Amino acid sequence: QVQLVESGGGLVQAGGSLRLSCAASGRTVSSYAMGWFRQAPGKGREFVAAISKSGGSTNYADSVKGRFAISKDNAKSTVYLQMNSLKPEDTAVYYCAVSKVGGSNYFPVDSWGQGTQVTVSS
Repeated sequence: QVQLVESGGGLVQAGGSLRLSCAASGRTVSSYAMGWFRQAPGKGREFVAAISKSGGSTNYADSVKGRFAISKDNAKSTVYLQMNSLKPEDTAVYYCAVSKVGGSNYFPVDSWGQGTQVTVSS
């Protein structure tokens, strides 16, 4: 079982940037595809981005394409989400996740992190 701990959330003005980190322990992250999901108040959890086990393939929700970038450092067992040009509608709790059998385009979740709050003010 892999344990995930997110960090890097906070309050930022519209147009600003944040970088989320997700540190994994328990298993090597090179064995997992990793991804980010988010849940806004009153809404369901939605896919944001995913990266393959090797880090060679990525996939993004249409709403964040061109603004967000996911990356993975297998040596540090960490996945990152660089978020630029943030909008108020990006406000949500962001969750890190891992998938043992998935890849960037197919992501059945095996474990979730506890989430980190991102708030974008207008």
